[in-house]
Amino acid sequence: MKSFKKYTIIPAEPEIVYLALTTEITAKLWTGDEAVINAIPGGEFSLWDGSIVGKFIELVPHSKIVQQWYFGDVSEESIVTLKLHPHKKGTSLEVNHVNIPEDTFEDIVDGWENIYLDSLIDFYTEEDQS
Repeated sequence: MKSFKKYTIIPAEPEIVYLALTTEITAKLWTGDEAVINAIPGGEFSLWDGSIVGKFIELVPHSKIVQQWYFGDVSEESIVTLKLHPHKKGTSLEVNHVNIPEDTFEDIVDGWENIYLDSLIDFYTEEDQS
């Protein structure tokens, strides 16, 4: 099992980014695809039409989201912790993903960097310019 950690700046306030990550309608907008979100502890979610599925473990409004991502039969739970901090340019988003199966690690890292985070950044950057 491997881990991934990254910090990035999202050009929107933490309250807005939190809603984007926990509200179905907003997730559909920034992902550009089907999303199902039940943002309560134990509630399940699905992004990019089922490419990412899991459940919420902890939700601290506007500052922290902890999720379990499903990867079939793995020995340890794959946990994603998203921490949102105010930043002069919007939100500093800390992503910490632990217990990533080795056979999917490269795809997961690529997905975080080039799809998930880029989609959020692009969505709020484009919104800012309109």
